[in-house]
Parts: sequence; C-alpha cells; structure tokens
Amino acid sequence: MKFSFVAAATAALSLSTLVSADGDRIAHARQAEKMKRVPQASSSSSSTSTLATSSKPSSTSNGISSSTTSGAPAAQTTPATVITIDPLSSITAGVATGPTLPLTTTYLPGATPPIEGAPPLPTFVFNKADWPDIDRIPPTDSDEVKEWMQELEGFDIPDLEIAVNGTCAANPQLAADAANRGWWTCGGYTRPTDITFCPDKLTWGMSFDDGPTPYTPQLLKFLTDQQLKATFFVVGSRVISFPDILREEYMSGHEISVHTWSHHTLTNLTNEQVVAELGWARKAIQDVLGITPTTMRPPFGDIDDRIRAISLAMGLQPIIWTRGPMNNQFDTNDWKVPGGEVTAPQAVQSFLDILNNATIIDTGFIVLEHDLFPQEVDLSVGYFLPAALGFTPKLDLKPIGTCQGWPETNMYLETTTNATFPYPDSPAASQATTTAQARATAVANAGGKGGSSSNGAVSRGSGVLGMVIGVVAVVAGVQMF
Repeated sequence: MKFSFVAAATAALSLSTLVSADGDRIAHARQAEKMKRVPQASSSSSSTSTLATSSKPSSTSNGISSSTTSGAPAAQTTPATVITIDPLSSITAGVATGPTLPLTTTYLPGATPPIEGAPPLPTFVFNKADWPDIDRIPPTDSDEVKEWMQELEGFDIPDLEIAVNGTCAANPQLAADAANRGWWTCGGYTRPTDITFCPDKLTWGMSFDDGPTPYTPQLLKFLTDQQLKATFFVVGSRVISFPDILREEYMSGHEISVHTWSHHTLTNLTNEQVVAELGWARKAIQDVLGITPTTMRPPFGDIDDRIRAISLAMGLQPIIWTRGPMNNQFDTNDWKVPGGEVTAPQAVQSFLDILNNATIIDTGFIVLEHDLFPQEVDLSVGYFLPAALGFTPKLDLKPIGTCQGWPETNMYLETTTNATFPYPDSPAASQATTTAQARATAVANAGGKGGSSSNGAVSRGSGVLGMVIGVVAVVAGVQMF
C-alpha cells in the first residue's frame, strides 16, 4: 500500500480513517478482555516459555544491576532466549498466538532507576477496589477525578462543542471548522505545543502504543539486542494488569508516556471524562514506577484545542506522529493487520514508503507503531526495525524525548528541572517530590535556564495560555508535514 495521497483528499481520508478507528476500538477492547486477569506484583515474568520467531540469535541478558534500600537483590534475571520471526505470509489476522517471551529481568521494589534523581521503584499491590473498570471510561464522580479537576483552575479551556464519536463523518460541521479547532483528526491540524517530528533530518523518534502486553517482552528483547531505546505510550488499564512489563520498559531506559486509561477517543468526551482518562493513566504509572510522565499521546491522534488545553494544564505535552509531504500520515497500519483490514505485506510496504518519504522532508520523523497484538510486534522486530537499521541513507533511531534534545530527567515530573513545562506552580507540580520542587525552583531562580520544552512551551496563567491557544487557532498556526 503506497502513499499516494493528495492534499485535496485529506478530509475524506481522515473520515474513513476515523470510521475504521471505531472498529479498532472494539478490537482493542476485545483483546483487553482476553488479556484481562487479576494483576499480580509480578505479571508475566514467571513465564518460562519462549517465542519461536527472529532473525538473529539473542545476546545475553543485560540485567541492570541496581541496589535496594533493604539490601535485597534489585533484579532477578532470566536466562537469555533465542527468538525467530515467522515468514511475512504467516503474519495474518486471527493467527494463533504462540507462547510469549519471559521478561529478561524482574525488578523488585527499591531498585534504582536509570534516571538521575528518580525515586526507587515503589511497592505496587493491586486492589481492584482502588481502580476503575479496565478498558472502560472511568466515572467522573470519584474523589480522585474531583481533585484532578482542580488542576484546570486558572487555565483557559476552550468551550468547544464535543464531537460525536470523535469522527469526522459524524461531525461534518465540526470537521469543516477543523482548522480553527486545531482538530488533528480531520486534516492534521496541529499547534506549536504539539510534538510531531524530530528536529534533525533522518532521525526517527521511535514509539510504540497501547501496551504493556504479554507480547511486549519480545519487542524489548529486540531493542536490547540492538541497543535501541524507544518511547512507550502506555494505557493505564494495561499498566496495572502487567506492571512487571512496564517496569522492564522503564528500567531498561525506555521513555514512558501517558496514553489514557481506556484508549478511547477524547474529543467526544466531556472535560471531566478527559481528566479521568489522563489522571487514572498517570496515577497507574506513578503507582507502579514512582514517576509521573510529562507527555501524552491521544489515542488515534484525536486531539483538538480543548483536549490540548486540558492535557497541558495537567502537565502533559501532546505527542502525535508525522505527516508527509502530501499530508500523509506516517502510520505503519500495523494495527489494521490483526483485524484483517490490511495484510502484513501491505503494512511492510507502508513502512518502506514512510522511510522513502523521510528522505524528502527537512526534519526527522515520528512513526505510529503498536505492541498490543502479536502481529504488530512480529512486524516490528522482524521487518520494520531491521529495514530501518539497514536503510540507506543511515537513520538515527532514538526515543522521542531524546530526539527533541530534552534531558531524560525532563520526561518525568519528579526529576524535571524544566521551569517552564510542566508548570512549576501548577497543582500537578505540587505533587512532585521535595527534591524535584527544589530543583525546579532553583532553575526558576536562576532565570529559567532549564531544559526547554520543544515546539513552544506555554507558561501558566489563563491569560497567556488563552492567548497562545487563541492566537494559533485564528492565525494559520497549522503545521503540515
């Protein structure tokens, strides 16, 4: 499937994309139901099975050595395994799932993370009564959501009409006004606070959405073997279901970002529901890892100026993915393979087209990939990533925060020294550790010379935020990549 989009067809393409996205949401929910179980302190790490799939013998586990406050081992390593990849023709919809790979390392509470100043891994004990229903939009009458709603105070949240189903097809009038709304879904409209590409040409900001899942360890092993790091946009429901897998992502040096609680489109939710989706995902990550991300990705890229403002007020900078010269999305379509909408060879061709498009744009790029289904992971480790590693001209593969030039500490509220984003005087910042508050205050007192937030950070205060959101909505502050 080659990219042959023209700008005039963008709205129609967005329409069909969002219609099919409704089916994707159903697929996500069904898969989550299959994976649903009572979360344990150590999720899939006890598995001893191996995955019969990949092109390269694995290297020995790199088991990160850490110390704990109790003096107990910080990590337990699993013997290395060899993986092989199925032929492309065998990666199909409805294919039987083989045994999953065990985690390389099980990290115990008290282990020291690889991020400077980050707190030790906390103890996480799952209690069903403490959490909303998995893969369902959380209720808005909980004490937690009421507290998180206070984070919006002092910020201008645009009073935009809520979109029906979050689709262009169901909202023709809103879709026609997408440029003014900054609605990415219907035309790819962005704002200066959105991250949609890497600044340096031929740099790929790697990311994977919708995990963690039992298939993620296969991806993690490949990344470790190739000495690669990526950004994982994780769903809160799956974070509490597979906490050990999230810990391995984080402790292996990968970036962790918010991808909502239930993976629902956001523009068709109320302000309170959006806050619940972001807040519960943020809390799940914080409870399991001890850190709070400062970035987020809206499911399906479904964001407008209202969702942006809520995200920014909660200390979360939006990250989407790149659009090419003809406004074509840098989307591998891997998510369409499990449902049979696209074949594996077509998904590989989409990725090869992305690489070719990357050579003719002036910046680096961000690609949409997933680790929810086994087919998606097989495509990544067997075809997408090897193609990128062998591509000419040579590509530089990095996590998204790294490709922006941000210090890794700025990816989390507890370790950031960025005095302008997230806002140091916001309710979110007040939840940071004393050390982080002191560091942020020191930077602010020194004149705000901490790491900058790429693509135009927004200072706190209803006047400034309202001005930025308002100005970019009226003046052609639209980026087409």
